[in-house]
Amino acid sequence: MDEAVELNEEFAVIAEAEPMGAPMRVLKQGESFGVFDPCGDIGAAGNREEGLYFDGTRFLSRLELSLFHRRPLLLSSTISRDNAVFVADLTNPDLRRGDRIAIPRGQIHLVRARVLWSGQCVERIRVANYSLSRLEVTIAIRFDADFNDLFEVRGARRLRSGQRLPDVTGPDYYMRYRGLDGVERRTRVRWNQPPATVAPGYAAFVIDLEPHASAALEVTIGFETASAVRPAVSYEEAVPATRAALAVHKEDTCIVRTSNATFNRWLNRSIADLQMLMTDTPSGVYPYAGIPWYSTPFGRDGLITAFELLWAAPRVARGVLTFLANTQATTHSAADEMQPGKIIHEMRGGEMAALGEVPFGRYYGSADATPLFVMLAGAYYERTADRSFIDHLWPNIVSALEWMHTYGDLDGDGFIEYARHGQTGLIQQGWKDSYDSVFHANGELAEEPIAICEVQAYAYAAWTAAVRLASVRGDDARADEWHNRAKRMRTRFEAAFWSESLGTYVLALDRHKRPCQVITSNPGHCLFAGIATEDRADRVRTTLMNDASFAGWGIRTVAAGEARYNPMSYHNGSIWPHDNAIIAAGFSRYGHTRAAARILDAMFDLSGAVDLHRLPELICGFERRGDEHPTLYPVACAPQAWAAGAVYLLLAASLGLAIDARSKRLSFSRAQLPREVDWIELLNLCVGDANLDLRLERHPHDVGVIVLRRAGDLDICSIK
Repeated sequence: MDEAVELNEEFAVIAEAEPMGAPMRVLKQGESFGVFDPCGDIGAAGNREEGLYFDGTRFLSRLELSLFHRRPLLLSSTISRDNAVFVADLTNPDLRRGDRIAIPRGQIHLVRARVLWSGQCVERIRVANYSLSRLEVTIAIRFDADFNDLFEVRGARRLRSGQRLPDVTGPDYYMRYRGLDGVERRTRVRWNQPPATVAPGYAAFVIDLEPHASAALEVTIGFETASAVRPAVSYEEAVPATRAALAVHKEDTCIVRTSNATFNRWLNRSIADLQMLMTDTPSGVYPYAGIPWYSTPFGRDGLITAFELLWAAPRVARGVLTFLANTQATTHSAADEMQPGKIIHEMRGGEMAALGEVPFGRYYGSADATPLFVMLAGAYYERTADRSFIDHLWPNIVSALEWMHTYGDLDGDGFIEYARHGQTGLIQQGWKDSYDSVFHANGELAEEPIAICEVQAYAYAAWTAAVRLASVRGDDARADEWHNRAKRMRTRFEAAFWSESLGTYVLALDRHKRPCQVITSNPGHCLFAGIATEDRADRVRTTLMNDASFAGWGIRTVAAGEARYNPMSYHNGSIWPHDNAIIAAGFSRYGHTRAAARILDAMFDLSGAVDLHRLPELICGFERRGDEHPTLYPVACAPQAWAAGAVYLLLAASLGLAIDARSKRLSFSRAQLPREVDWIELLNLCVGDANLDLRLERHPHDVGVIVLRRAGDLDICSIK
């Protein structure tokens, strides 16, 4: 190349040329997750992200199964509907002896069934002989552990690493690594019957099978440190335990059913993905952000996922708020972007985080998580009327508001700005955190400190929510003070961020208060937060739904024609399901449920075009072309919590659904059903002490609401 390109983004996920094929299969349970190919192998096809991971470290980097010393043929594979079990059906290829075929293909059937439980991967391999002869079936596995930190797997380069210790062979096989952090990590491989052969990274089993006979072998891989030694668990024990743990996260969640089977499959996969990503922490349940790169707590992701699920499962918001309150900053640290009152951005385990080689052990570099925290607290109270929890959370809410007023507003102009405090960490600290995501019309990058538009909207919503909460608590002085701040912020925002020529709000203000005159999806978040006036909200809707922004699969992050527009980029022209859900909710807030339903229809079509009906983190923003499938983004996470939760916020937006628990009122305003759905049932919808089942039906000119069951006092209102 004549021109070298400098990579300015220190913590990017590096995309390299990789073999293209069927989508990866994933499992997650607790702090463990696995990524493997459709056969169940790890490392066989050279895909970098494959492995079994625990607490930020890859504990297994190779797992290859062979049948008669050949890789078996894949018949099919899937993940169970509840995301508990991976299953692959395999068979033998044609096996030659000299010039003749000794065993024709399709005589031996292998079923690999795999589950994660309590820091272990348990796999049952069932083999059946469908030939007419007795066979000695040889099954072998090759395994290895590189103990790479997740950031190494993502593409980070380390100057030096720890020491790989000698393997230990006995009844169990141990691979060991002593990190530079002084922690010894061990991968233990055990089997339920002795191998015929054991060698470094290799075990072979010979199974004698009569015609039409079958047998089973179990292999368990455990992830251990000195402080975490795993007791043995069988496949029969692990499967019900995992399923029971997943089912807990479905309790008290409103069940949604529709007339459309494909829509139901999208709903079912979404709730299963959310159940899998929900992780029990000492502070309560928390949705880990996504697999493989973000299987850890993220402040912004958890908050937005909780917003998406709030009407259907408010307990998720309670868990998120509790966790973030317990990790809220109380001191200063420039290296961690930590300031008193600030809400955490990201928490990581693993060797590199422990050593400070990456700043994300506990990292606070986001400008939006803190106002979103207060905003969610207010929305949670409106949804639940849970006064005792708000009283418990009140010091954290006040502390977050103080951060917004002091540390967040760097120059005292009433806006929240961000600027990186050290030499590491994120340059951009809004949700679009690529280094090049904030720019001017000519493509010039904005100089920090930067005031991004949606952060101001979140701050306005936070002050407004705080007014309501303070009034409930009888703190009229604070309510008046915060009301005045919200009012001033809205006036200043409209004056500084509106662009008449663009027909929308500008992306940001740079350090010189120059507006970034670029059409992006960010102003849709401003509608979600309610800062826009009615007439300008309508202008934003028109702008975001034109052909430059709406690509058929959804709204692009950056409109086509802008200087840095690139439909294959991470944030400058791609399409994100959660972004579209928030925009749809913003449209609905201002009464534009038809536009919200159009976005829902696009996401529904996307769900039908992707593997397992699982919406990925993002897709490329190319124009939708007839019946062609969407263009997938090569390193997108799937599942991703806020992508899985998008369907719930999209539904609420299209239905104009609002819940006011204090007034015991449920309302539907200008409800719209998805294009190919004739009815929707909302079952086990809980509001305070009331519980009900509803059915919404399409009529020629509107949507009717039918109460199927009601227990408790709740007013139901439908506004045409």
